[in-house]
Amino acid sequence: MSPAPPGGRAPGSRADAVTSAATAVETGTVCALTHEGEGVVHGGKTVFVAGALPGEPIRFRRRRRHRQHDEGELLELIERSPERVIPRCAHFGVCGGCALQHLASAAQVATKEGELRETLARVARVAPDRWLAPLTGPVWNYRRRARLGVRFVRKKGRVLVGFRERAAPYVAELAACEVLSAPAGALITPLAEMLNELSIREQLPQIEVAVGENATALVLRVLQPPSDEDRARLAAFAAAHGVRFYLQSGAPDALEPLGEASEALAYSLPQFGLEMQFAPTDFIQVNAAVNQALVGRAVSLLGLTADAAVLDLFCGLGNFTLAVARHAGSVVGIEGEETLVGRARANAARNNIGNAAFHRVNLGVAPDATAPWCTARYTHVLLDPPRSGAREVLEAVARFAPRRLLYISCHPGSLARDLEVLVHGHGFKLAAAGVVDMFPHTAHVESLALLTDGSDFVTAPTSPA
Repeated sequence: MSPAPPGGRAPGSRADAVTSAATAVETGTVCALTHEGEGVVHGGKTVFVAGALPGEPIRFRRRRRHRQHDEGELLELIERSPERVIPRCAHFGVCGGCALQHLASAAQVATKEGELRETLARVARVAPDRWLAPLTGPVWNYRRRARLGVRFVRKKGRVLVGFRERAAPYVAELAACEVLSAPAGALITPLAEMLNELSIREQLPQIEVAVGENATALVLRVLQPPSDEDRARLAAFAAAHGVRFYLQSGAPDALEPLGEASEALAYSLPQFGLEMQFAPTDFIQVNAAVNQALVGRAVSLLGLTADAAVLDLFCGLGNFTLAVARHAGSVVGIEGEETLVGRARANAARNNIGNAAFHRVNLGVAPDATAPWCTARYTHVLLDPPRSGAREVLEAVARFAPRRLLYISCHPGSLARDLEVLVHGHGFKLAAAGVVDMFPHTAHVESLALLTDGSDFVTAPTSPA
């Protein structure tokens, strides 16, 4: 038998202080993982136990009660899962940035695929004709976008920088981060030490990290202007570590570069000959290698020809749009944020793409059916909505009657809800679906689903059933 691995909290920890009184020690076997990566134990009232894996018999204690389930503390592993591995990060179990480092990478992907299969069957009442092979990439030092918490802790007499703790609203005390892209992952400690010397150290609630192929940006949210001495310290740190600082005191996109303005951050999609520029607070896919694979698969699944007319909804700064434009006759990108629309247009011009047009439209409400973009004819549609899904545009998409519709999702629940409408309400056929491991070591499930009007046959890499 083994003691509890990282992931369960010891009695007397800060989490215990906000829970109910200690209950009796119980024994059970984990049957599944929750959407947050916690082990599920049935038998009486269901309990979720962080750090436990499916198939493991465990001893645990209930620590917090809810109406439908309880939260439990892992006390002991009676038997370890063969898929359990030693977490690489020393902070695993406390830091909330990762939930699955104790599960082998291949098993993480299989778990996510299982969640997608179950959700489509239960919510959408549908299964694809074929399952796509999972899209995977690097599992360490992959995360090029992140939001880190900053807090000066008086009892410790210093600044902490890191993700929030898993079970509490505190900033985890990190020395480094194994999932942040270089050089950001190794800068946690020196960054915290430098911030601790600033006069505004108690007025810095967060840092946004953005790593491009040409530079790394750190956006400091400041509640009080830094002094001249503060600015000098920041400039010295930037020079020593090869990063850029930006100050954000107002709107999210109102950034003040520290020092002279420099070229924009950039990433590439080499298979399409594209260089994409972005601002430090712009949305981009966090995993560069997986994003390249995802864009490539999207273009392949759409089956584009020179006469294809494509609509890209929730297009952002043109990540998919411009790759599609390389293979289609025309493409129209629709995005709700004006700054991203401007960025998409600039990226099209920079890459000498003339067959892509972009419009700002609020896709959180039903589109105006009389708008010029909404009255055009499209042979293909691509959707890449936020976690809330694309409910408001489904009727419009159905009216376009595209031959192929590709839905890229960051939440299996909203994907399944929308596929239920498209398949059972509008007659689309779910030709293929699969997971995209954009966030290794987290429980976050990204996926894509290809729908057709039934007029063509789709081939694609498959995954075992």
